[in-house]
Amino acid sequence: MTEDMSPAERYAAAKLRAAEQATALAPFREMYDFDLDPFQIEACQAMEAGKGVLVAAPTGSGKTIVGEFAVHLALEQGRKCFYTTPIKALSNQKFQDLVKRYGTGKVGLLTGDNSVNADAPVVVMTTEVLRNMLYAGSRSLSGLGYVVMDEVHYLSDRFRGAVWEEVIIHLPESVTLVSLSATVSNAEEFGDWLDTVRGDTAVIVSEHRPVPLWQHVLAGRRIYDLFEERDGQGGGRREVNPDLERLARMENSRQTFGRDKRRARTMREADRERERRQRNRIWTPGRAEVIDRLDNEGLLPAITFIFSRAGCEAAVQQCLYSGLRLNDQEGREKVRRIVEARTAGIPDHDLHVLGYFEWLEGLERGIAAHHAGMLPTFKEVVEELFVKGLVKAVFATETLALGINMPARSVVLEKLVKWNGEQHADITPGEYTQLTGRAGRRGIDVEGHAVVLWQRGMDPGALAGLAGTRTYPLRSSFRPSYNMAVNLVSQFGRHRSRELLEMSFAQFQADKSVVGITRQVQKNEEGLAGYRGSMTCHLGDFEEYSRLRRNLKDRETELAKQGAVQQRAAAAAALEKLKPGDVIHVPTGKYAGLALVLDPGMPPGRTNGYRGFDAQDGPRPLVLTAERQVKRLASIDFPVPVEALERMRIPKSFNARSPQSRRDLASALRTKAGHLVPSRHRKPRSAAADDREITRLRTEIRAHPCHGCDEREDHARWAERYHRLLRDTRQLERRIEGRTNTIARTFDRICALLTELAYLEGDTVTDEGRRLARLYGELDLLASECLRDGVWEGLDPAELAACASALVYEARQADDAVAPKLPSGRAKDALAEMVRIWGRLDALEEDHKINQAEGVGQREPDLGFAWAAYRWASGAGLDEVLQEAEMPAGDFVRWCKQLIDVLGQIAAAAPPGGTVARAARKAVDGVLRGVVAYSSVG
Repeated sequence: MTEDMSPAERYAAAKLRAAEQATALAPFREMYDFDLDPFQIEACQAMEAGKGVLVAAPTGSGKTIVGEFAVHLALEQGRKCFYTTPIKALSNQKFQDLVKRYGTGKVGLLTGDNSVNADAPVVVMTTEVLRNMLYAGSRSLSGLGYVVMDEVHYLSDRFRGAVWEEVIIHLPESVTLVSLSATVSNAEEFGDWLDTVRGDTAVIVSEHRPVPLWQHVLAGRRIYDLFEERDGQGGGRREVNPDLERLARMENSRQTFGRDKRRARTMREADRERERRQRNRIWTPGRAEVIDRLDNEGLLPAITFIFSRAGCEAAVQQCLYSGLRLNDQEGREKVRRIVEARTAGIPDHDLHVLGYFEWLEGLERGIAAHHAGMLPTFKEVVEELFVKGLVKAVFATETLALGINMPARSVVLEKLVKWNGEQHADITPGEYTQLTGRAGRRGIDVEGHAVVLWQRGMDPGALAGLAGTRTYPLRSSFRPSYNMAVNLVSQFGRHRSRELLEMSFAQFQADKSVVGITRQVQKNEEGLAGYRGSMTCHLGDFEEYSRLRRNLKDRETELAKQGAVQQRAAAAAALEKLKPGDVIHVPTGKYAGLALVLDPGMPPGRTNGYRGFDAQDGPRPLVLTAERQVKRLASIDFPVPVEALERMRIPKSFNARSPQSRRDLASALRTKAGHLVPSRHRKPRSAAADDREITRLRTEIRAHPCHGCDEREDHARWAERYHRLLRDTRQLERRIEGRTNTIARTFDRICALLTELAYLEGDTVTDEGRRLARLYGELDLLASECLRDGVWEGLDPAELAACASALVYEARQADDAVAPKLPSGRAKDALAEMVRIWGRLDALEEDHKINQAEGVGQREPDLGFAWAAYRWASGAGLDEVLQEAEMPAGDFVRWCKQLIDVLGQIAAAAPPGGTVARAARKAVDGVLRGVVAYSSVG
């Protein structure tokens, strides 16, 4: 090709090659046995030119190459590089990768509970560790040149996202920031913010997947392509596969076919037979059947996403029962050798408790589950075997999509609906992209495959919309916290801290949105002028007449509300009279029907500062329904007063958690009261009929000149539009006022509360404030108050572990039917005192308008893990603790590790001269044993 060049062109090309060879990128590229993609080269060149970079690219596209170039530059320049990740599993994985490339001497690891070679020039850490180092002014920050923030889109996480923004804002200006993100739809907006707070930042967005992704639907025995290429006038236009649309129509017609008897009679027998055969082709295949089909099509290894831990475990069992085997004898032997080596340190007794042998049988067959409820060691073995091709089918929850590097040839989605913590909701396009992004292994697969299982009522068009949309907007979840406030004031003073918080991405987005709202207000004002003209009446002031009509409507609405309040009060008064053993009839709701009162559920009032226990909430009786369900009902279930129909004795041996106990008592309830019919509640006379204000307004309306206008109702419609638009405009104006300086206003409220509690005095942080600065977590202020009040003094290590567990544990699902089991004696008293202190803080937050619903403030401590923490720290066996806690091993280990972290903070923050620091350190030793101690590097 050079022969075709002129001498000048050859000289220019040679000069360009020489310039490229002189860069740090040239030797870096030689370290890889494949060519870098254009977006990787562009990002590396920007970094070498001294710019920060934001790289947004699909999962599996090789974003981490850019992060590794930052490591390369730091080592070449004799500076440090911190590589941060959101989770410990990713930190461990990246640590191993970098050690292989640069050696153990140059790479360290820092996670919440592990430290390896922390003074190395390259340190991999979780983002929280870096945040804590910045606030503490750690000496390790000296010489820091680069910080890589992997998975930076985690700043959208409502629980932990603020940490990413804290790091970005507080990093020294001399540090080059490398941000790696999944494909987000507002990367440019995020880049603009980075440019504002960090200086010159190059934004590199790549939509290109290195391995093409094919979308499919599996229905019955056939795998359908979701899209069909049309090469007509549109030129390569993708449309929904007409075969799938035909299947959807058949599915819909199946429901009406049996009802349309006239059509069935007139149809020829041959037509009916053909339609019956077509319908019989539509079904949702079983899990073992799906894996077998993918194996036959050459689409393994595959990850099947099931949005339930129990569902993942059940899927493995179903595959085992079906006799499915994906490994030959040689593969089985390799699996057994690896598993036995990785679990050699776990005692046999614990292995039995952890279900080791059933787990191993699945692995030997090439089948495994992967979810947060598994022991970390077990999860890591699954990951290792999957990467080595020895596990070919993994059933996983969606947490895998956000975590470690575990690509597959295919990804299977069982359903497009998942539980979001509050309700079953459709997955979003962003979630769909994240899940299916695992399909296609770079350098191994020519193409990846996303397979969605056919479900009744499926809409292929809606699925195509999910698969074809790349909307995953980055939304800030940044909120000031008590710990953040004292750390900021300590370093910068209140005024400068306020300015720093105004630099957050949350405020940047809020301010940007104000521009659009202001534009809408201007449009609304133009519309108001037009409506005002249209409602003009020649007989009089129609605006005044309209106001009278509106006042009448408001008064009628107000009286209706008062009537509803009175009815609720009567219903609450009736509930207060209930006693255990009363048989009632629940009038409405999901549990309507016969029920037996087990506990009247009287609220304790506000003596402890509890929010939400006002009179309007009323009692919340715990009942046993005739269908054997034990549920705590709310006032919404009793819109009308309820009275006892009968009395029954509740056996002392009754246990709400025992199915047999519930069945026996429900049977007795039906026998004794099944024939009883509740008395009908009579509706009271409407208050509006006797209201003087309503009478006056109606008189004035009839006397007004506009009342006799022929076009009155036409004018009234324009007036209604005017007032509706006026109301909307006022709301927009309040939003503008509310969004400006929102973060700073929240910070001011937090500082006011901390001043009242003597943590701050103006710009000075008190001794108590310095203690709070060392406590991180959701319940930082509660922990600090407990230390100040000496709540934990005199506790032994196991008792302190029980109390500290309430600071970190949160139950996956609220269960208010049965109170959690607690250790007796001093620990129980201390836990009760913690709840009382939280009640006092909760009332203080309400006074200072600090709103927990907005992610600020202290949630109620959860005592659900206290007994398990106490027993484990006391030396109880794993089988006893797991059985009593009714908790999967993985969850138990995760909560124990978080407990160890908070105990370490308590030990560091405890006042000198007391017993707490020593007890906390001993509690760490008591918890960090057995299954907790041997669960991975980090």
